[in-house]
Amino acid sequence: MDEHSSDLLAPHLTRVPLQREQRLTEVGKRVDYVYFPEGGVASAVAIDGSSRTEVGLIGQEGVVGISAILGDDVSQLEIYMQVDGTTALSIPLEELRRAMDAHAPLRLLLNQYASCFLLQVSYGLVASAQHLMEARLARWLLMCHDRIEGDEVPLTHEFMALMISAQRSGVTVTLHTLEGAGMIRSTRGLVTIRDREKLVDLAGDSYGIPEARYREMIGPFGKSGAHHANPS
Repeated sequence: MDEHSSDLLAPHLTRVPLQREQRLTEVGKRVDYVYFPEGGVASAVAIDGSSRTEVGLIGQEGVVGISAILGDDVSQLEIYMQVDGTTALSIPLEELRRAMDAHAPLRLLLNQYASCFLLQVSYGLVASAQHLMEARLARWLLMCHDRIEGDEVPLTHEFMALMISAQRSGVTVTLHTLEGAGMIRSTRGLVTIRDREKLVDLAGDSYGIPEARYREMIGPFGKSGAHHANPS
């Protein structure tokens, strides 16, 4: 973010704590605040009746409140903290919109992030349709790994089942498979990444392109040295 953008936003930003399972947006509810997470991982979930499907992740690289940035004041996704958070910078939506109207580069940056997030969602749909459970889980673990410090990812089996649209029993079997191959170590509520390169290989083309596009459009992102190159 350029200096002028930071100066426009700074007077209206408030640092707020983030707790696990804290909801930042709810389906059908007005978005009054936009959040810039400073840590943790937020889960974006689509809800259809009693069905819940995770469609994307947001960490310190991103923004919670994309629909409002794009002009829809009502959230179409439930977004909540899934991996223990730290803090976020919160800003009233109207103040953010004023800053976007006053400074075109800020609007462009936020629109570029929205494009990257939509690309991430698109690749998630492709992964669900075309990839086996092992590859889908590898993709989500890599995405979480990109957004945290270190190699330990606090994830429950219930959340991983939501991530890959599977039963908890299937997640348990898949975790054992990945652990047996030396990619991870799994204990109760915690997954430790042991061999990221193997996870990248397993995820195949379901992972890497949205991340590379983010780096091209916005800036550094994720764990270095273990990404698929952009095919263009």
